[in-house]
Amino acid sequence: EHKQLLHTKLMINGTLYTHLAEINQQAEEMFSELVNQMKSREGIIEQLKAENQLEWVRRMNNIRHRVTEIVYQELIYT
Repeated sequence: EHKQLLHTKLMINGTLYTHLAEINQQAEEMFSELVNQMKSREGIIEQLKAENQLEWVRRMNNIRHRVTEIVYQELIYT
């Protein structure tokens, strides 16, 4: 109910689209930063991409999936 009230208030004020654009920007920045951090922490480097592209893709997809869940939990579902 609180989210509905916030949504109505933002729409009335004409700021809903601005608010959504800000959330989208935050999500994109958070996603990029977290992917880079996880790549570094897990040792996913360009050499792996050159030597074993399938493994690189598998590991990157795994990271992207985990990061997507984090971003949704932190920005979208709250």
